[in-house]
Amino acid sequence: MPRLSVITRAGEEHSFEANGHGTLMEAIRDNGFDELLAICGGCCSCATCHVHVDPAFVAKLPARSDDEVTLLEGLDHFKENSRLSCQIRIADALDGLKVRIAPEQ
Repeated sequence: MPRLSVITRAGEEHSFEANGHGTLMEAIRDNGFDELLAICGGCCSCATCHVHVDPAFVAKLPARSDDEVTLLEGLDHFKENSRLSCQIRIADALDGLKVRIAPEQ
C-alpha cells in the first residue's frame, strides 16, 4: 500500500497508507480530510477535488485528460502541477506522493 502525504489548506501535513485501490480523491476523503469537497463524487465535472502535486511526482502520473485540463484551466489557483484528485488512480508507484489541497474557489 502506498504511503501518501496531504498538506491541508492551513499547511498541516498528514501521512497515511492508501488502501491500494480507488482514486486519490477517495483516499483523501476516506482519511478524514473534509476540506476536499469532491462534490461530483469523482466524475471529473466540478473541480472541487483540486490538488497541487509535489513537482517530483508530476511525471509519474498519467497525463491529464482533455476534460480535466478544461476544468483546471478555469480555476483561479491553477498551476502546472494542478490535478483533480479524482483522476489519479492509487498505485504502488505513488508511494511517497505528496499533494497540497488547493485553495477553495
